Parts: sequence; C-alpha cells; structure tokens
Amino acid sequence: MDIIRFATRILVIQVATVALVVAICTGIFAVLMMDQMKTEAEHTALSIGRSVASNPQIREEVALDTQTGASPSAEELANGDIQAIAQAANERTGALFVVVTDGLGIRLSHPDEERLGEQVSTSFEAAMRGEETMAWETGTLGASARAKVPIFAPDSNIPVGEVSVGFERDSVYSRLPMFLAALALISVLGILIGVGVAMGMRRRWERVTLGLQPEELVTLVQNQTAVIDGIDEGVLALSPNGTIGVHNEQAQSMIDAGPMSGRTLKELGLDLGLDGVVLHGQHPETVAHNGRILYLDFHPVRRGDQDLGYVVTIRDRTDIIELSERLDSVRTMTHALRAQRHEFANRIHTATGLIDAGRVHDAAEFLGDISRNGGQSHPLIGSAHLNEAFLSSFLSTASISASEKGVSLRINSDTLILGTVKEPEDVATILGNLINNAIDAAVSGEAPRWIDLTLMDDADTLVISVADSGPGIPEGVDVFATASQIGDSEDNERTHGHGIGLKLCRALARSHGGDVWVIDQGTEDGAVFGVKLPGVME
Repeated sequence: MDIIRFATRILVIQVATVALVVAICTGIFAVLMMDQMKTEAEHTALSIGRSVASNPQIREEVALDTQTGASPSAEELANGDIQAIAQAANERTGALFVVVTDGLGIRLSHPDEERLGEQVSTSFEAAMRGEETMAWETGTLGASARAKVPIFAPDSNIPVGEVSVGFERDSVYSRLPMFLAALALISVLGILIGVGVAMGMRRRWERVTLGLQPEELVTLVQNQTAVIDGIDEGVLALSPNGTIGVHNEQAQSMIDAGPMSGRTLKELGLDLGLDGVVLHGQHPETVAHNGRILYLDFHPVRRGDQDLGYVVTIRDRTDIIELSERLDSVRTMTHALRAQRHEFANRIHTATGLIDAGRVHDAAEFLGDISRNGGQSHPLIGSAHLNEAFLSSFLSTASISASEKGVSLRINSDTLILGTVKEPEDVATILGNLINNAIDAAVSGEAPRWIDLTLMDDADTLVISVADSGPGIPEGVDVFATASQIGDSEDNERTHGHGIGLKLCRALARSHGGDVWVIDQGTEDGAVFGVKLPGVME
C-alpha cells in the first residue's frame, strides 16, 4: 500500500481542520441566533403586555371584576370591552395570544372564545405579586415565548390581574432558516477558501522541497552533512544568485573570512571576480587569497528544469605549487650544474691531452685562463657587483640556463648587497620564477635578448627589479589574474607567467609583508617587475 505523501496529508488535515472550525462556529452561531430570537420575542411580548396592562379601561374593568368576584359568562366576555381591546392588540402585533385574567386567573380575553371564563393553564402567582416574568412555556395554544405583566388597580399599586402575551415557536424562529442558509453559504465559502489556501500551500511546499518528503529531507541532510564534512576539500553550495547556503569547516578554514552563510564570494574577499564567473558557468582554476593559492572547481546543479545553483569544491594547492616552484628552481640549478660538469670535464680532458702531449706550458696557460675568467663559457655579466654568496651562485647558475636559450643575464651596476640572505628558499622561489618568466619573454622578443637585474638591501629587506627585452605586457592584461580572466592560450601562460607562478610569488612575498608588482608593462621595450621582501636578509 502506498504511503500518502506528506503534502497530501497536510492538505487533508488542513481541510478537515477548516471544516471542523467552520462547523463549530456555525453551530455556536446558530445557538446564539436562536437565543437572540427567543429573547427578542420575549421582550416584544413584554412590551405588548405592558401596553395592554397600562390601558385605563383594562385596569378599571379588571379591578372591578376582581373586587365583585362576579363570573360573567363566556358570551358576555366575548362581547366585552376587554376581549375587544385584547383582540385588537393581538391582531395589531401578530402575537399568538393576548390574554387578560383577573386576580383569580380567570380568562377575561382569549383568542379562542370557548376558553373565556376558564382559569389559565399556567401560573399567575408572580403577576399577582406585582412581578413581570418572561419565559418559554407550553399552554393550551402550544409552546410559546411569553411575557406576563401585572395589572394594577386604578390609582393603586395593588395587582388585580395579569396580561399574558405569547408568540408561537414558528413565528419566533421564522427568520432562522434564512440565517442558517446564509451561514451555510458563508461556511461553504470558508471551506472552499481553506481548501484553496491549503492547495496553494501544498504546491508551494512541493516546489520548495522539490517534491521530497520529510523523511527524505532528513536523510538528505544527514547524508549531506556526512559527505561535506567527511572530505578534506572545502565545499560551498551557492544559490543561483551566488549567495552561500551551505559550507563545511574546511571551506571556512581555507577562506577564513568570518561567517559565510548568506554572503557572496565577492563579499568574502576572493580576488577572482568569481561571482560573475560562476553565474556565467565558467570554470576558474586558481585564486590567490590570504596568502594561499586555492583551486576552485564548481558544477551547476539542476533538478529537471529548475536551476538550483552551484557546488564549489576548494582545494588548497599552496604547498604543492610552492614545492613545484622550488623543484623548478632545483631542476634549473641541477641542469646548470650538469652543464658545468660537462664543460669542466671537457676542459679537464683538454688540459690532460696537452700534458700527455708534452705541452706542459700550453696546459699551464690554459688552466690560468680558466682561473682568471671562471669556469663558465658564459659567465654572469656584472657578477663583480654582487658579493653575496647565495645570490651570486644562484644567478650564475641561472645565467647558464638563460645563455642556453640565447639570453644574457646581467647584473646592473646599481646593485648593492651588504647583508646575507637568511631565507634562501623563498628568495630562490620568487627570483627564480621571475627570471624564468623573463627568459620566456626575452625569447619571444627580438635580438638582442637580455635580462637586467638590480638588487639592493636595506637592513633586513631585499629589493629586486627584473627587466627583460621581451615584447612587454599587453595593455589591459593583469598578469596576476587567473587564467580564466585573461584567456587560456599557451602564449599568455608562457610570456610573463600568466598563471599560478606570479600569483604564488605575490602571495609568498606578501606573507613576508612585501609584494611583487609591475613597475613598467613595457609594451615596446620589455616589462619591468619589482620585488620587495622584508625579513629575508641579515
């Protein structure tokens, strides 16, 4: 047996509740209306009774009849003034009866003349005590809403009889069917409105929950929590307009920008323009944020034709990329050392050959030239301006890689280093990346191809400028932007490191309180980059 859907159950409960409330209200209203009609009839009867009882002729004749104790015949009473006055009031008001009695309860007037002269069937003692009463009683004419009013003797407060006025049940409740019909119509209208509202709420519920039942929602939330909190990657759930709905602790830790729910990625300070990228369905790869390199990948989520937003996964690639950059530096140095080893081996073989040939003098001169000029075929130009051991060794090695690609690496005469590098890994990572980018840029330019370095230190701060002979940076291109913002072409990636390298360099420099920036885009003469690294010298 299929289980009734939750929305259907809610609809049935709502409709039943509305129907029950309407039924209860209808019943209460009907009871109150009947009571009001009865009260109105009793007060009308009381007013008529007072009017008849205050009639001077009625008071006089009833007092006389009570005092004499005479018992007129029914015929005499039927033709008497009391019967005429009572019947006139009866016809004028539409009452069931207007009965006048003497002090002994003998009818002096009655709609049925055969009842004249008889004692009334209901109590008259209260009237003889001078009290007015209203009640629902049953007499010879049936049940009626009636009022009893005492008749006082002329110029006296002594009761001498009563006037009893009644309205039959049907006349009292004559308007009730009309009121009940109107009430039923209103009730049906109320139920229909309730059903309409319930149907609207049902559709709204199913649209909001995508047709899922509460049990399915609970399972979905449990599974979602287990999934997003059980992985090492950051996870964000974005609505179609880019606001964050769900995130895990890993994403909170990586972005580290305070409360995230209800905010956009732009508000979190991600330097990517990712809101527009996400909304247009592009796929950014990396973003530098708070000194970290984050890789973001996101996928649109849809259910049928409904756009639910995006799921973004975040991976912290800082350590991997930093190791990759340092590995590139080590690889460059290894390649240069291998070239030096090969060159040294060739020179040793040459010297050995001269000695074996007995040309000792030539061998001595050959070794002297090596000692005076260095062991490199292409020595670092301007190396005399650089006295710091690490920088001299590193740049000498880099000059070999540059020379293999037809690029000369030279130290500017303005270079002045008085201290010693104490953070060689970070300096090598940043400087090596900039030199590699400059080599690629110079190679893509026209001859002569060169790289010009200027290095200075101020206390513990190292300042570097790197200029090249390449084609420069095109106007409007941000080399620190992500690949998705500047294009994915290989040329863009290679000319000035338009990708993760420069972002990592800048992030690494900023982690020291410094920066990497473009001094001159050099659209004609080559680009110039500046580096400031506090805390790397001693």
